[in-house]
Amino acid sequence: QVQLVESGGGLVQAGGSLRLSCAASGRTFSSYVMGWFRQAPGKEREFVAAITWSGGSTYYADSVKGRFTISRDNAKNAVYLQMNSLKPEDTAVYYCAARARGRPTGGDYDYWGQGTQVTVSS
Repeated sequence: QVQLVESGGGLVQAGGSLRLSCAASGRTFSSYVMGWFRQAPGKEREFVAAITWSGGSTYYADSVKGRFTISRDNAKNAVYLQMNSLKPEDTAVYYCAARARGRPTGGDYDYWGQGTQVTVSS
């Protein structure tokens, strides 16, 4: 069982930066693929970024590539999402997720956090 708690969301102006954190519980955190997803009002949840257990491979949605960076610290049971050059269309609730196996970019993760709101003003 893995429990995930996101933090770091907030209100930022367009062009600004935020760093989201996800704290995970569970002794097997280092074996999980970790992902970030987001859901804007009236839209379906979408994949943002993912990172393999070792951190050796990362995946990004085209809409955030070059602006967002996912990283993890297995010693701290944490995963991060550095978001730069934020745009109003990045406004959404951001969710941290974990999966034991499967496609990193797929939406069927095993565990989900409660989400943190990110609002980008124009």
